[in-house]
Amino acid sequence: MAGRFAPRTTAVPRRQAVVTGPYGPPLERTWTPPGPIDLRLVLGPLRRGPADPTYRALPDGSFWRATRTPAGPGTLRVSAAPGGQVSAVAWGPGAQWLLDGLPGLLGADDDPDAFRPRHRLVAVARQRRPGLRLLRTGLVMESLIPSVLEQKVTTDEAYRAWRLLVRTHGTPAPGPADGPFGTYGLYVMPDARTWSLIPSWEWHRAGVDAKRSATILRAVRVARRMEEAASMELPEAMARLELIPGIGPWTAAETLQRSNGAADAVTVGDLHLPGIVGYALAGNRSADDEEMLSLLAPYEGQRHRAARLIMLSGHIPPRRAPRMTPRDIARL
Repeated sequence: MAGRFAPRTTAVPRRQAVVTGPYGPPLERTWTPPGPIDLRLVLGPLRRGPADPTYRALPDGSFWRATRTPAGPGTLRVSAAPGGQVSAVAWGPGAQWLLDGLPGLLGADDDPDAFRPRHRLVAVARQRRPGLRLLRTGLVMESLIPSVLEQKVTTDEAYRAWRLLVRTHGTPAPGPADGPFGTYGLYVMPDARTWSLIPSWEWHRAGVDAKRSATILRAVRVARRMEEAASMELPEAMARLELIPGIGPWTAAETLQRSNGAADAVTVGDLHLPGIVGYALAGNRSADDEEMLSLLAPYEGQRHRAARLIMLSGHIPPRRAPRMTPRDIARL
């Protein structure tokens, strides 16, 4: 679904921004979504922890994103504008690429009307979240690498590893010198070559074991082939990613949910999701992947959206065991 596009991509007046680096003035774009949109819900999956150096959500309602596009590093600021529009400003060599991809990022390719709730809980969650749309970044590696870091560890461990590696080996994001980026600022993640040159002790210091770091190194060596998955249908994209040893259905689904806006990329192999879906739809908190897939079968083609709505419903099983204890392999 394509919304109405404002016909301008122009420089922001100098009085509105102070530019850092040799990138020239920022560019801006205004876009009218085809329906209600909640920027927090749409962009939230890009955030890897509260201190993610590539993402900021500010009290003024703006969302900042630093990423590495095919045209180079770029920073994107997105905020709601009057009349139901969305306003975006972008900096850096990747600015135009980011603005061109703004509709897709905010779910213009998504079709929420194709979803038909089959359970009352899901229907209520959908009614309460009319602004939920599935984003599409068009970028595989930026979601694949942090997804690999999240394999078999606690979220806190994974977020810490992503934060340390990006701040240590990434580059400061282009943007206004007086931008509200906090103490550490926004960073663009390393390019494929830089990832491949990170020494083993830096992975160890970030708490990343040899299995996960080896998977990332195998992926970045064929980064171009991985990025091609962004334009593939879901089965072909899953198969492309899973060619890399160490990347299975869980990691591929977590990646393609973000890079491709894959509405049917249900996360199989997750520690918690089967129990959450089982509890919400059948009262069974001990459900496994097989039962989860059976419960989600009526949503074939939209299973990821259904799972997302179940998570947003808040109807999750009460905790009955302590959290998994993080491992600090950096101390070993």
